[in-house]
Amino acid sequence: MQITHDEAQALPPLQWLKKPAVDGPPAQRAPKVVERVSQMLKEIEHKGMDAVRAYAQELDGWSGELEIGAAELKKSGDALPPDVRTALEMGYERTHRFAAAQREHLTDFEIEVAPGVAGGQRYVPVSRVGAYLPAGRFPLLASAFMTVNVAKTAGVPTVLACTPPSGEHGAHPAVLYGAYLSRADRVFALGGVQALGAMAFGLLGEAPVDMLVGAGNAFVTEAKRQLFGQVGIDLLAGPSEVAVIADDSADPVWVAADLLGQAEHGPNSPAALITTSEKLGRAVVTEIERQLASLSTRDIAGPAWRDFGSVIVVGDRADAVAVADVLGPEHLEIQTEDDDYYLTNLTCYGSLFIGRWSTVAYSDKGIAGTNHVLPTGKTARYNAGLSVSRFLKPLTYQRAAKEGTAALAPAVERISAFEGLAAHGATATLRIDEIGRTAGMFDAVPAALRDQL
Repeated sequence: MQITHDEAQALPPLQWLKKPAVDGPPAQRAPKVVERVSQMLKEIEHKGMDAVRAYAQELDGWSGELEIGAAELKKSGDALPPDVRTALEMGYERTHRFAAAQREHLTDFEIEVAPGVAGGQRYVPVSRVGAYLPAGRFPLLASAFMTVNVAKTAGVPTVLACTPPSGEHGAHPAVLYGAYLSRADRVFALGGVQALGAMAFGLLGEAPVDMLVGAGNAFVTEAKRQLFGQVGIDLLAGPSEVAVIADDSADPVWVAADLLGQAEHGPNSPAALITTSEKLGRAVVTEIERQLASLSTRDIAGPAWRDFGSVIVVGDRADAVAVADVLGPEHLEIQTEDDDYYLTNLTCYGSLFIGRWSTVAYSDKGIAGTNHVLPTGKTARYNAGLSVSRFLKPLTYQRAAKEGTAALAPAVERISAFEGLAAHGATATLRIDEIGRTAGMFDAVPAALRDQL
């Protein structure tokens, strides 16, 4: 999430109070990651579960049962503090409610495009989804709500979930409880590339999945990229990113806290402040250093801010929009006196958090209801976050009656002849001949087209 030299030339003059120390993209496409993932997937495809188990032992130190049984999954919430369990149930319910509302707004339809000719669309869910639930450095408890839950709400019949082994029982109980609430059909203690390969190649006692979803580290993201085509994917999500647009009305303490709130995801997580106020920008830089001094995750958030953090001062709100749209951040907060202007004019972001009372963490934990699997690495230019619609195929169909032939066949004959595609034209001619060339048949054809035919 950096501004390249070429991009900077097209932007208004910028004042950098802090530039990223590391030049180039974060870890998504590091050559060593690409090579390692390629080698692992080839081995998993050829050696099957032997390779999966070997990698589970090598990378996660796990040689126990891979599948979490239904009974264990159901009781996973018993191991959690009551307040955590209640919060998870709230996150599930709100994420489900938002996803259900999305589904209700995706409606099948059929329209008459010409007399005797109808076109329609049906939303049909994919059959099998594999969800990755990260639980590496930190267990991300809401991941199942965003992936498994939304897929089931979309009507996907079978959803498998994999999460890295953790402790003697196979997986983190809070992650398992999230998967249980979200209605996962089967859950496996399996992490990283080996998890995605096992689901994609059909090695878990199930047919290969149609689609892989969920965030993860650089290896998980690269595995999804390499498997795309063999299976569908949601998007390439990670490392986490945040940007804040703020003006003089913003509180530097809050802005600094929100930037660090995402920087602690990993040492290569970019965080950017775009501001119309140099005074605020300098105050935020000072405040971040103050907060880092006592932050328990400073060993992660500190390098992320040092290497990938930035503070950019712009001339006005239009310039702020231009810079933000170039960055295309995964998460974008607005803390200004004119928040609605930004809502109306911004176009490139994963999800928008409007007003000083909105913070990324509210959605991160599932409590705000919206999905938190979002595009990173500037892919927000052409992509959006995971939603119910991603699991639904908008399948179109056509229905032509005999009386619709006059509105279709003559034009198709003419276009096909011009293209030189004789067999295409013949399919229309056959139908014309079947009816017979009667004068009445061409009543529905526009006069100009009849003259050309």
